[in-house]
Amino acid sequence: MPNTTRRGAARAPVARPAARASAVPTPSTRSWAVPAVVAAVALLAGGAYVVTQGEESVGAADAPYVGGDLHTVTAVDDKLYVGGHDGVAVSTDGGQTWESVPSLDGADAMGWAQTDEGLLVGGHPGLYRSSDNGATFAKSAVADGQVSDIHALGAAGDVAYLASPAAGLLASTDGGTTWESRNADVGQGFMGTVLVDPTDPDRLIAPDMQNGLVASSDGGTTWTVLGGPSGAMSAAWDPTDTERIVAVGMGGGALSSDGGQTWSDLALPSGTSAATYSSDGRSLYAAALDGDTARVWVSTDGGATWREV
Repeated sequence: MPNTTRRGAARAPVARPAARASAVPTPSTRSWAVPAVVAAVALLAGGAYVVTQGEESVGAADAPYVGGDLHTVTAVDDKLYVGGHDGVAVSTDGGQTWESVPSLDGADAMGWAQTDEGLLVGGHPGLYRSSDNGATFAKSAVADGQVSDIHALGAAGDVAYLASPAAGLLASTDGGTTWESRNADVGQGFMGTVLVDPTDPDRLIAPDMQNGLVASSDGGTTWTVLGGPSGAMSAAWDPTDTERIVAVGMGGGALSSDGGQTWSDLALPSGTSAATYSSDGRSLYAAALDGDTARVWVSTDGGATWREV
């Protein structure tokens, strides 16, 4: 049984390779102004926080350990996961209590995907798979072990996608068991979760560090730029309405109610680097790094106000 996660000693950060330029076309007419300098300072501060208007801080006694960076917060059924450079933690009560996931120590969890075959996690060391509802994970080879350093993942049913700085975009039609190249010139800048429409697995939206959010309607062969926050690191849509999208980047946070065609500013808790919807779409979660642990907030009014869990 995993132990309840508490603040641990700082561990050495995992070296991060320089991002390669994306082949997604750059937008020529659409722009989105955000307080980029403020957001970047908040993210790089690594634990310096100021509680802003609409944000309630209560302080967590047993914050989940993630290591030297925080990449993801994701909801899978009734579970909430946070993942970073060195650790992953899971909560089954909306973030009130957390347990570590020892089999993902050092996995550098950067992307998550739920398939019919199990739960997938990707990071610098490669791909991990769980077939026991997220209780344990094991390393899974991609392309006979030739592809690792997975920065983004997404799936719907048995159709899954992954993005790697070295290999570009790959796709699977058997739940992530086997993979084939879909576009080797796209995906080098993708981060976090690739959104895959459960009613049309060819419809994709991905956070791209170079272009904000990008979209594909042909299973990742071609892409167009949607915009959103610059330096996009995280994206999620409401499972009950895939037109409602939240995005987080170095340029701040944004919401869209029309599938990414237009965006409005989203005020996030200070230092937020990832956000997601709950499985029922009723809540938004935001997560930020505090030293080597994660702080998590929830909003039940579309991001107007936030409460730390």
